Amino acid sequence: MLNGKLDFRSDTITEPTEEMREAMKRAKVGDDGREGDPTIRELEEYSAQLLGKEAGLFVVSGTAGNLVALLAHTVPGQEMILEKDAHIYWYEVGGMAAVGGLVVNRVPGTNGIMSAADVEAAIRGDNVHFPKTGLICLENTHNVAGGTCWTVEQMAAAKQVAAKRGIPIHLDGARIFNAAVALGVPAKDLVAQTDSATFCLSKGLSAPVGSVIVGTKVFIEAAKRKRKMLGGTLRQGGVIAAAGLVALRTMIDRLAEDHANARLLAEKCSSIRGVTVNKPETNIVRTKVSGLGVPATQVSDLLAKENVYAIAQQHDTLRWLTHRHVTVADVDAAVAMLSKVADAVRR
Repeated sequence: MLNGKLDFRSDTITEPTEEMREAMKRAKVGDDGREGDPTIRELEEYSAQLLGKEAGLFVVSGTAGNLVALLAHTVPGQEMILEKDAHIYWYEVGGMAAVGGLVVNRVPGTNGIMSAADVEAAIRGDNVHFPKTGLICLENTHNVAGGTCWTVEQMAAAKQVAAKRGIPIHLDGARIFNAAVALGVPAKDLVAQTDSATFCLSKGLSAPVGSVIVGTKVFIEAAKRKRKMLGGTLRQGGVIAAAGLVALRTMIDRLAEDHANARLLAEKCSSIRGVTVNKPETNIVRTKVSGLGVPATQVSDLLAKENVYAIAQQHDTLRWLTHRHVTVADVDAAVAMLSKVADAVRR
């Protein structure tokens, strides 16, 4: 419970820990647009080392990180391949088209995972009538599919196709550490299958602000110029980067607790008549409520009146995210209220 609410809308609502707040207060700072901010530099270097890349770049959000990366990889008029329900396509305000001038080729995946064969089939041939394929984007975990994970092997297969055709891969790794914990592999093994990656500090890791892009030194230098163009250079940004360092050093392993609570939530919701549930791989649970005969928005509104908050992600589906402010008792209370609402709307 957070601020008196049973709030399952997103792990972005997590608040910084006391250790993060203390680190923010003590942070050494500088102008990142001039001599540099020492705490931002430390965060960037630590992130790159943790994920097995040469360099990192701090940005204010995952959306900003993805857009900066797309701009650094491509030129206007090129085509980008991504899974049809990718977050970059649905929830990032069309920045790839409006700012990047990119054409999008959406490839259907299975639970958000594109097969290597389908990725290869989507790559444009050398034809004057076609836009050139400039980038392939993966998403791990996949939000809309319910927090599903690309395995190392699946990512490696896509990377093999990309390398053969000379096309870079960018990873929207907003929740890459959730994937790593769920799969039981180091996050750098997943990121190794890509040319660049963005990950969020402000979701399950509980930092208040920020994401990091990682890649080669040459790529990060290009990305830094794109960040500047978009107005993303910070001044004394160390006050927020300090919280990100604490998040990476102390909050990754505890994501397993969020996954356990998601499994518990799914198991308990599955016993409610008219509700069907996905089997969560990480911290996202999707409950389909079409069996109740009312839209998901009506169910979410009724839940909110009872102090339980979940997102109506689709017409018939609620999305629930577990995070460090959700306890087993909170799961039990939320399920009890969903059961009560389900009984009410079925009458």
